[in-house]
Parts: sequence; C-alpha cells; structure tokens
Amino acid sequence: MRSNLVGAVTIALGGLGALGLGATAEAADFAYKAPYTVNQPLNIYSWAGPYIGGNIGYQWGSVTNNPTKPSGVMGGVQGGYNWQYGQWVFGGEADLQVSGATDNFAPWKFSNPWFGTVRGRAGYALNNILFYGTAGLAIGGLNGQAFAISESHITAGWTVGVGAEVGITQNLSAKVEYLYVNLSETPFTLTGVQNGYAFNVVRLGVNYRF
Repeated sequence: MRSNLVGAVTIALGGLGALGLGATAEAADFAYKAPYTVNQPLNIYSWAGPYIGGNIGYQWGSVTNNPTKPSGVMGGVQGGYNWQYGQWVFGGEADLQVSGATDNFAPWKFSNPWFGTVRGRAGYALNNILFYGTAGLAIGGLNGQAFAISESHITAGWTVGVGAEVGITQNLSAKVEYLYVNLSETPFTLTGVQNGYAFNVVRLGVNYRF
C-alpha cells in the first residue's frame, strides 16, 4: 500500500510540474505580446509589432500639361509598425521604390526613376487576413528630356490606397496593394509650364514580423 501511495504522490507531483512549466511558457508568451496588443486572445493571429519587407509591381499614369504617360515595373522595400485592439489594426508604414516608368511622345520623354511614401494604415483583421486602407505623403523624382536636353526635379505630394494582407506564419505575411500617388506640379524650364505626375500602383509584397 505504501508503495502505491508513493507512486501516486510521484505522479501528482510530476503532473503539477508539467502544469507549472506550461503556465510559465504561456506567461512568457503573453509577456512578449502584452506591449503590442490590447484585448487580443493568444490563439488569434497577431498583427502587432514591427515588420520589414519587399515588394514588386507595376505603375501607370500621366504627366500634367504634357502628353506623355509614363508606365513601367517598380519595386522596393517597406517597413512599419502595427498596434492591434481586438480585430482592429492601426499602424504606420514607409516605403522607397525604384521605378522604370517612362514614356516618349514626339520630342518629349518623361520618367519617374524613384518615389517613396510615408503612410498611416487602418484595417480590420479576420484572424490571419487583414483588410486595410492607407493614406499619407509621397515624394519622388520626375525627369524630363527633349532634344538631348534633360531636366530633373524632386517633388512632393500625397497618396491613398487599399490593400489586403494574409498571414502565412506568425512571422511571415504576403500582401496585395493598390495606391494612387499624386506628385505635385513644379515648373519645368524644358517645357515652359508646370509638370507633375499622377499615377496608379499595383504591387505584391511580403513582410517579416519581429
């Protein structure tokens, strides 16, 4: 009988030890997520925290006061931070893009070699699927050329868009995004008028979450 009692006590202590380890692991996990999320169940996909990533896509648009319509492949990098309250996700993102958008019309050639944005994001998460809207500031280069004479300007503007992002793992996600970007007009000596560049962007991207 005594040996049975000792065996039962040993099993009970082992079970309590396992429960203690499990509770410690859960507490450590919660301690990691606590700074980033509010009222977020641990078994729900978390969009909170910092991330970095890359993207590739296509842009098309038109130069104001000029017949050219620069378009082409673009790609770049992005980084941001999200906060999450239940299913609502809020954050900010910045990106920098290299672009091959260009067009010729008669003597005119215009191109947009690069652009970048700084945007706020707000969205609604269905577990590992996030739908969001985004808006903010934009900056980019606009190059003009005619008869072997070229002129370049850096101009600022604004952007607005929508997107959807899918969590593949807790650290890796993929997204599709549409942006409308409007780079404000600036005087070009080459054309004798003010020229700007308004364009659309559709891009695919991946993000790594820390």
